[in-house]
Amino acid sequence: MMRMIGGYPPLVNMEALVITPVKDAIPAAIRAAHAVISSEVPIAYRIFNDNSTEEGTKELIKLAEEINVALTHLKDLTDTPSPNYKTVLQVAQKEALEKEVPLIIVESDVTVQKDTFNRLLGFAKDHPELGLVGAITVDENGEVNFPYLKFKGVRKEELETDRSLSFCCTLLSLKFLRAYDFQELDRSKHWYDTHISRTSLRFGFKNFVLPPVQVRHEPHGSRPWKKLKYQNPLQYYWRKFLKGLDKI
Repeated sequence: MMRMIGGYPPLVNMEALVITPVKDAIPAAIRAAHAVISSEVPIAYRIFNDNSTEEGTKELIKLAEEINVALTHLKDLTDTPSPNYKTVLQVAQKEALEKEVPLIIVESDVTVQKDTFNRLLGFAKDHPELGLVGAITVDENGEVNFPYLKFKGVRKEELETDRSLSFCCTLLSLKFLRAYDFQELDRSKHWYDTHISRTSLRFGFKNFVLPPVQVRHEPHGSRPWKKLKYQNPLQYYWRKFLKGLDKI
């Protein structure tokens, strides 16, 4: 396992900034973080605590100390109620640009493999026109699951796509980060994967998914309330439309 110091490896040639936003769902976040720090390549890693409960925050502090990674509490940056994905993306973009490395988003309900980042980075280096590239999400049996059911059955090594990429495990290239300022993100939205996927294409970049690069995903494990869409649709859509939640 690569040793991290203050959230960064003891190497000057770090190859990516990896971030994980967390809103409670602590057991999943712990699994996600331990998988990230087992990466084969040198990375910088930052966890964003998006107003977790007091107990959840204590667990995240304990986790960050245990695996020696950087932890940012979003309550110190904004008084906006969660979700605060816009702030996460803006802070992460600034840091990635300062370090001149791509940004990789790994959500807290995703478990990467040891070679996941190596494969994403290798593909990005070979494709200078790339804006975003995502790993495919699978369940515990290795079957493609949400949100990439649209690519189920694809046997290609790589797939260029104009469809939206999820941020489950996605690399945003340094060129794209330089081209599009996340300060322009619409503050009324909650999630930005669809908008950023489309913006990448609009700016002339190409987006890809890599079917052989698979990560374990527990759908909505990072945001359990979204399971209401299937368990209690009436309550979910009440939250979505009347309370203005879950905007993309």
